[in-house]
Amino acid sequence: MKILISDPLAAQGVQIFKDQGFEVEVKTGMKPDELKQAIKGVHGLVIRSATKVTADLLAAADVLKVVGRAGTGLDNVDIPAATAKGVIVMNTPGQNSNAAAELAMGHIFALARHIARGTRGVKEGKWEKKQLRGTELKGKTLGILGMGNIGRILAELGTGVKMKVIGYDPYFSAEDIKARGAEPVSLDELLARADFLSIHVPKTKETAGLFNAATLAKMKKGAYLINCARGGIVKEEDLCDALTSGQIAGAALDVFEVEPVPADSRLLFSDDLVCTPHLGANTHEAQVNVAVAVANQMSKYLKTGEAEFAVNAPK
Repeated sequence: MKILISDPLAAQGVQIFKDQGFEVEVKTGMKPDELKQAIKGVHGLVIRSATKVTADLLAAADVLKVVGRAGTGLDNVDIPAATAKGVIVMNTPGQNSNAAAELAMGHIFALARHIARGTRGVKEGKWEKKQLRGTELKGKTLGILGMGNIGRILAELGTGVKMKVIGYDPYFSAEDIKARGAEPVSLDELLARADFLSIHVPKTKETAGLFNAATLAKMKKGAYLINCARGGIVKEEDLCDALTSGQIAGAALDVFEVEPVPADSRLLFSDDLVCTPHLGANTHEAQVNVAVAVANQMSKYLKTGEAEFAVNAPK
């Protein structure tokens, strides 16, 4: 059986497929038409965030059995089309959670102490010591939207610097949220109380545009917003307005509505914004973790039919 790896994957994952006896082709950066040709004769497709698994691509697949995402997010996969085609879709939850949580915590520190602006100023010959008075995290309230693996780890990190941690997640009970290190609250209470609010939910119909003008207006005035989850959960124009008005003291984004960010985006002209180019899972450790996990999961499925972390159930 043949495995096609269409996005960069750590060598350890590639080797697992080879050791399991699969024919492996690594071909990244393909255009859609090229991918439609390459998918023929392929039993397993390994992707990250770049490859778009569309209904059109699935229609071109003749023997495809499984799509494996080396990571968590699946907004680049047409899951209903895969299900209709009889193709299993699986991801590797938890393998990059620590990396994403640490980045979110890093953004919180950067916002509190003006690290990005301070760095830029010094390099430009400025000495903005008086202008960049920061705030300490000790005693502040960290609000976490989404108490899954990443939210749980961030709660531990926040507690470690003596922040008060509150959390909201409609899919966990109050007892579960407490067990994950946060005081359970409603969404409105999360918005009203958090000094730093960090988003850790997938992009769905319910969460797309969740942070808009109305939501931002409900946040504690002078709070900070961090999004290391998915672009499109925060409406960027509304965020810019909230930053300009002072409703939000600062924001940190690792993900954006359009990536790469357009050069004329208002976001890029805000001194109160810290941003990184979608680095959430981009650590050496996380890259190896997701590669090994997806290779093991896909190999097991293709050989035994056992599908770990499948998100659909084709008939």
